[in-house]
Amino acid sequence: MGVSRPVPPPAAAAVLAVDAGNSKTDVALIAADGTVLGTGRAGGFQPPRVGVEAAVDVLGQAVAEAARAAGLPRLAPGVPYAAQVAACLANADLPVEERRLAEAIDARGWGAATEVRNDTFAILRAGLTGAAGPKGVAVVCGAGINCVGMLPDGSTARFPALGQISGDWGGGGGLAFEAMWWAARAEDGRGGPTELAAALPDHFGLGSMYELIEAVHLGTIAPGRVHELVPVLFAVAAAGDAAASALIERQAEEVVALASVALGRLGLLGEEAPVLLGGSVLAARHPQLNGRIGELLAERAPYARLSVVTAPPVLGAGLLGLDALGARPEAYGKLRAHFG
Repeated sequence: MGVSRPVPPPAAAAVLAVDAGNSKTDVALIAADGTVLGTGRAGGFQPPRVGVEAAVDVLGQAVAEAARAAGLPRLAPGVPYAAQVAACLANADLPVEERRLAEAIDARGWGAATEVRNDTFAILRAGLTGAAGPKGVAVVCGAGINCVGMLPDGSTARFPALGQISGDWGGGGGLAFEAMWWAARAEDGRGGPTELAAALPDHFGLGSMYELIEAVHLGTIAPGRVHELVPVLFAVAAAGDAAASALIERQAEEVVALASVALGRLGLLGEEAPVLLGGSVLAARHPQLNGRIGELLAERAPYARLSVVTAPPVLGAGLLGLDALGARPEAYGKLRAHFG
């Protein structure tokens, strides 16, 4: 969703690229030729927890750092840092949220125009080479799970990605708690045996699932540390544990369901199209998960080209900004080269 203001005096940069996740925010000021003028980093972007204005203040910290690095320590009245703000933000899951966040960011005066998208679009654009408009699908499996797709004409396919209430399953948080569910039932007799019952508490130096459950419930183990159990789950699955392997299988099914539905909505099932995998769980390239995704996708979308995106998402935000400005092809190459 975008916001434009009357044309101000010329901006110092072409694009102010913002990638803001739950844990960190990255910003880059980019010239029209693709040169990165300055970068900045700040904390996570969490408007549901702190409110929109406080969350945008965090973005402002990263913007100010990037401006200092670019030699632009102060924003002159009426003069934006950039012609285009391209912001890809976590917690911008619905169009109405994108619109509200675009308005809040535009009010800061950082850009002559502001475009806000969900942060999954940054992964999608970062993984698509060339200067042509985006065409393909991206599935992100990090703390949560989400999927988006785009066509060069701007058409999109997306999902609410609000967790269980919107039909989602998995991601790092979901996998960790599912693993605990199976392990708890194995220990107390309600379920079948699984090595997860010993491996999960052992990760934290505990002797039983009861101790782990108590520690998580009372906050002795911080909620954010529960994600540490995901690599343990994959290790137990790789050793042949049936319960752990079933969770990996279901995660693969969920990824492929998202990708194939998005491809179908965009009319891409019958032609060659990229399917890009991103986020910490998929970028780890666990053979059991990524290999199974490849097998299932070949059955349901045989023309899809599967790859893992490792480029920083702020690159994708920058490329979307260059798209909006109709940048020259060489600018894309220079920007990609900067981020390696």
